[in-house]
Amino acid sequence: MSARTAPAGRPVAVVVARDGALPAGADEAVAEAGGAALVVGSGAERAAKELTAAELAWWCDTGAAVRFGPLAEALAPVLAEAPLVVLPASPDGRDLAPRLAAALGRALLAQAIRAEWTGAEVRAELARLDDRLLVPATVAGPAVVTLVPGSRTATPVTDGRVTPLELGPVPERPDVELLEVLEPDVATMDLAEAKRVLGAGAGLVPPSSDEAEARAVLDLLARVGARLGASTGATRVVTDAGWVGHDRQIGTTGVAIDPDLYIAFGVSGASQHTGGLGSPRHVVSVNTDPHCPMTAMADLGLVTDARALLVELARRLGVAVPEAVAGAGAGKRAADA
Repeated sequence: MSARTAPAGRPVAVVVARDGALPAGADEAVAEAGGAALVVGSGAERAAKELTAAELAWWCDTGAAVRFGPLAEALAPVLAEAPLVVLPASPDGRDLAPRLAAALGRALLAQAIRAEWTGAEVRAELARLDDRLLVPATVAGPAVVTLVPGSRTATPVTDGRVTPLELGPVPERPDVELLEVLEPDVATMDLAEAKRVLGAGAGLVPPSSDEAEARAVLDLLARVGARLGASTGATRVVTDAGWVGHDRQIGTTGVAIDPDLYIAFGVSGASQHTGGLGSPRHVVSVNTDPHCPMTAMADLGLVTDARALLVELARRLGVAVPEAVAGAGAGKRAADA
């Protein structure tokens, strides 16, 4: 790669950093692109050095006040020879990708779980209907793709190279102007981007639970999660019961996550659930069964009743416990699905 052009014929991942922090799915996008990455945004050099899947990484610090329209125009000449451009489907990635596709005059394949350049076309699988449907897509020629975080694993590279890149001038023209970056609300943020996740399984809220009681338990879990800076998710048993929306279902038929910490409350660890966990740095399992798959894969297994432990944790964190939960007694473990 010269100072201002991408390697001809090679896919490239484009990653937008914020104050040196990488977005969710950055390394996965780099891996999908075959190990080549271009990092822009603020703290780009530091972020480029944090990429574990990059064989070749280039960086250009474009500042915190990113205007994606003009930035896309500046990036277009650099990426003109790259047949496949992959961006993580993070908030910034979703903002930049359509503008970049327009600047390059290419098709945009959004929310892909897989993408590849065959030499003549781009083939991808796109997630639709809250990730419950996969749609195959083919583009005859180059394309821009956004990759859903948690779609794949990224194998670390030990001898990656990081090099500065000179971008042409970013055009001065009207565009959406960034006023402030707000920290996401853990209760409503995209579960795939959460760094800490508390999971509710059938051992916390058995299918036979009274609806009001089940919702009170899950509300308590959410409030405990908020105190810990964690989002909440659930297994298919819980979402099928209608107590939690399907956008909070973790698994191969729900949302794929890849948090730093996952605490499983009453989750037995069915394969369709663990298949959507990615590679959490730390896993804690709370279950009465010491031999269940979830406890077997955990860094820390607490062999106790999930609901009783949740109530005690809430009290120690100063979270009010509803009488309906405190007086309901220990939850009974049920088979997860």
